[in-house]
Amino acid sequence: MSKKFFLGFITAAVLLCGVILILPEDKPDRIPANPPVNAADTDSRVGYFASHGWEVEEISSKDITIPSDFSESYEAYAVIQDKQGLPLREYAGKSAKIYVYKVNNYSPDNKNMLAELLVCDDTAVASLVYGENDSSLRLSVS
Repeated sequence: MSKKFFLGFITAAVLLCGVILILPEDKPDRIPANPPVNAADTDSRVGYFASHGWEVEEISSKDITIPSDFSESYEAYAVIQDKQGLPLREYAGKSAKIYVYKVNNYSPDNKNMLAELLVCDDTAVASLVYGENDSSLRLSVS
């Protein structure tokens, strides 16, 4: 085998490997770090809480608008959502619905606990568990 042939063969093999590694294999353009949480219906919303160990029952819902500019307290709320991987910031300024639930399986010091789920475009964008009469008792869902 000549030196030129061997060098050409190695070059072709390296190029082929490069093409194979670069070309996609029917992969999506971008895989989200946290896939959207479906909240289109009651079962999916209650199931979201159940997947994190919370037993809840819906007690109310209300239409709201997520603020475009977050106040200091809303920013603290947004930080909790960031840590949970929920996309609250992406929905700033949009109409949403907030669902409030009674938590049935957790009651520290016999305090009533509530859970809320903020839903926009059938996607959960924020969630929180908190003491009904104790604003200092705030827990992330996950």
